[in-house]
Amino acid sequence: MKILIIDRDELAAQMISSRLEEDGHEIVTESVKNEALERLEKEDFDVVFVDPAPMRDVRAMAMNIRRAARTYPYILLMSHDEEVNPNDVLSGGCNDYILKPLDPQDIHKKIINAGHFKTLMDRLGDTSEDFPSAGGIIAKSAFNQLYLSAIDRGSRYHEHAFVLSIAIDNFKEIKDMDGAYNAEYSISKLAYHLVRMRRQSDIIGQTKPNEYSLLLQRVQGIKEAQNAANRFAVTLDEIDDFLPSEGHDIQIHITLTALPTGEQSFDHVLTKKLTLPAA
Repeated sequence: MKILIIDRDELAAQMISSRLEEDGHEIVTESVKNEALERLEKEDFDVVFVDPAPMRDVRAMAMNIRRAARTYPYILLMSHDEEVNPNDVLSGGCNDYILKPLDPQDIHKKIINAGHFKTLMDRLGDTSEDFPSAGGIIAKSAFNQLYLSAIDRGSRYHEHAFVLSIAIDNFKEIKDMDGAYNAEYSISKLAYHLVRMRRQSDIIGQTKPNEYSLLLQRVQGIKEAQNAANRFAVTLDEIDDFLPSEGHDIQIHITLTALPTGEQSFDHVLTKKLTLPAA
């Protein structure tokens, strides 16, 4: 990823830069905020580390970044305050925060989360392929608009939102080995069951040829979202009608991504041979 570090503390900026360059990321550092904003107007960055000091208004700096950026970068606030309130970070327009003095393991974890967030943004924002609305499932383009709205509402009202993505990982293998009919049958069956398993408040859209995603909004917290993900996993594991006849094992991959942090707290793959029930 391309990462911009905005910090007057040269040692901290160098520490982050050295750590992330080892992982293959492209790093740009700027100590002057106005110059950093000018770069954001001309270049696309995936992640922005920012220490707003001596400014005290985090939101003002974050909004300046949002206005200057041509894309939607993941903003990571750097703070010296050990009692920083995550809701204040969110309402300040940032995705997440990291404490100073910086911990290399924490930097690594936050960048992984930023990568999850970027992957989701890129996938939902890809306009080259859309999927039609049908049977209680909305088009990817419509899902993307609601996804962006959920991020905005989280910033404004501290509402928790999550994306629960459920995909048939080996969809292409099934298509190549068992035929297109079996592959399309399996993804259609997945859609059928997900529509019936979701809560009325959950929005579901097709986000890839082999994947559906649910937008879980106004969730009370991470535990509720994890319980929902586990409930889907348990129920799907009990279903045995994904194929019209015997075929390859099906791998159903379930991931839960928090908005706007990108943290994935549930990542589970169900692998089983699915056949028609005995007559």
